[in-house]
Amino acid sequence: MISIVLATKNDFKLLSDIGRQTFIESHGKSAPNADIAFYLDKKFTESALQDELADVNNIYHIIYYEDKPVGYSKIILNVEVSAVSSKNITKLERLYILEEFYDKKLGLELFNFNVALSKNNQQAGIWLFVWQENKRAINFYKKNGFEVIGTYDFKLSETHSNPNYQLFLAY
Repeated sequence: MISIVLATKNDFKLLSDIGRQTFIESHGKSAPNADIAFYLDKKFTESALQDELADVNNIYHIIYYEDKPVGYSKIILNVEVSAVSSKNITKLERLYILEEFYDKKLGLELFNFNVALSKNNQQAGIWLFVWQENKRAINFYKKNGFEVIGTYDFKLSETHSNPNYQLFLAY
């Protein structure tokens, strides 16, 4: 019923489509439409995803529910962060699930998969940024052991940024 597979360089269109939709679902009201469109056109184009998939440091996984792709994750191993002394920590850059599948607990499945992958690569923890108004995501991460270690202004466009928390989970 649920499968998680490593994305390939040929999955750029799928990741672009899911990324655009999930970003709008979770952040669409965080800024004026023009600023959201600017960010989507910079980060979630097929070309941008092709470039990201070509970078061997980016590890993408797609989660399928009943053979339908419903979300994906992106992690990067060994990404240092100033608030944590360890150098071998993972950055969770994206954990996206289509809103219509929230009730299936697929985000938790994909999250646990990435934590296991991180641990198997001798990482000491995992960190991420989350928009301060995304209460659902904040509650999810705190419930799973993350602590706030800082803040960050996430730039959507030349004229708009959103306040984010920086969260960390030590293993």
